[in-house]
Order: sequence, then C-alpha cells, then structure tokens
Amino acid sequence: MNKWLKFGSGQVENTQGISIWTKMASLNVVTLLLCLGLVVLVNSYPLLYKHENQWTKLILTHLWPKTLCTMEEVSCQTADKFNYWTIHGLWPDKGQSCNRSWHFDVNDIKDLLPEMEIWWPDVLHPGTNEFWKHEWEKHGTCAAVAESLNSENKYFAKALDLYKNVGLDSILKKFNIVPSSKYYSLDNIRSVIDSFYKIKPKIQCVSPSQGEEVQTLGQIEICFNKEYQLIDCVEYEEELPNSIDDLFVFESAQQSEFSVCDESMPIYYPPAHEEY
Repeated sequence: MNKWLKFGSGQVENTQGISIWTKMASLNVVTLLLCLGLVVLVNSYPLLYKHENQWTKLILTHLWPKTLCTMEEVSCQTADKFNYWTIHGLWPDKGQSCNRSWHFDVNDIKDLLPEMEIWWPDVLHPGTNEFWKHEWEKHGTCAAVAESLNSENKYFAKALDLYKNVGLDSILKKFNIVPSSKYYSLDNIRSVIDSFYKIKPKIQCVSPSQGEEVQTLGQIEICFNKEYQLIDCVEYEEELPNSIDDLFVFESAQQSEFSVCDESMPIYYPPAHEEY
C-alpha cells in the first residue's frame, strides 16, 4: 500500500490507509491471542479433570445375591445359580458420573461378556445391560483418569481380574464362614479376612426389621491403592462413597440400605437355596 498519494505536483500522506492497516493488524493480534487462549484451555481441561477426580483408592465391592433379593422383596429367578459372592462394582474413592458424554457401549466388552455374566451378573434383571451401564457411567468414567482404566474394556477387565485374584468366596469357605442358619459375629468374619489378606475390609449388613435382633450379611468391600495393592478400607460411614444410591439403578420403592455391620449384633449369612 502506497504511503503517499499524488495530487498534481505534490504528495499527500495516506494517513487513513495506515490507520485502517493498523486496526486490521490489531484485530488479527487479538484474534490470534483468543485462539491461543482457547487452545490452552482445551488442552488443560484433561489435566483439570484428572486433578479434580483423581482417586487414591479403588473399592472392589462384593455382593451376596441372596441378601439383595430379600431386601428388594423380589423373587430372583437366578438366586440359586448365584450361590457365591458376585461383583457389585469397582468404585474409585473420588467422583461420580465424571463424564456424562462417555456412554456405555456393550460392544466394547464383548470379549468379557461370558465372564461378566458369571461374576458380575444383574441379579434382579438378568439379560439386560442396565447394571453394567450404570456402573460404567457412574464409577468407570471416574476410574478412567488412570491410564490403566481409561476404556470400558480396561475398567471391566481390571475389576474381573481383581475379583478373581482376591477369591473372597473360596477364602471364606476355607475358614468355615459359609451360608448357614447359625449366626456369626462381625469379628468371626472380619478376623478371617484380616488374617488372610492382612488388610481391614468393610463389611456391610442389612439392619434387622422391627422386632428382630439379627442383621443380614450383604456386602464386603476390599480396597486397593493406585498400584492395585491391597490396603485397608475405611469403615466409618461418613467417609464412604454413596453405595446406597447404587442399589441399584433399579431403586425399588422398598429400598433397604446396607450399612457397616453392628459390632454388638449377630450376623445372618443366608443360604442361597432357601425359599423367599
């Protein structure tokens, strides 16, 4: 662009053109800065997301199916089939529903389905994927901040792996903690787990109905650190993630609650084959 315009024999400085050019240059600089700021924000979001939801503990929650069927007051058609401790979930100690746009896709775990149906069944609604969908979207998306759990397949595979390595059902049987009409103390059950795994579990029961004096064994939680090493679980209710809400996606009107078993009350460990 010419700085000078000719008029007759003289020259006049083109100040208007320079002013327009200066404004355009300034606008381009502002646009560039805004774009750079957006790039920084987008790139830093995963770090902020990870920091906010960075868990330090994973809780592998085992469920006794018979107790669930009883507390929900439904007839579990598969109750006799699941006469062993199944998986309720693998829960990080921080965060819930951390990425609502990351939807469950059963095709991502096709290779795991045979094992899932055995060890992680939907006891109340067999043949559906709702339970797994709930667990992934509520807990799996939070666990996924760890690279080793950053996909559906990794998350469910790790839960199955930890469950099989712990082998809780066989260890309880080995030390004669079996479903029975006789009652156990909390210390009976806890001491077996303490002595074998060298960690403190969290053992949950359903409180007795009015007029009863026996609580019913329902869940046992085993905890891991970020390296998947066994660690103590917290037993104080106020420090626990909300597992009541997790029972289950289905949330019946009845909705009993699991809570840490009462030290002073006997525990009933119901056999799976009993009539409802």
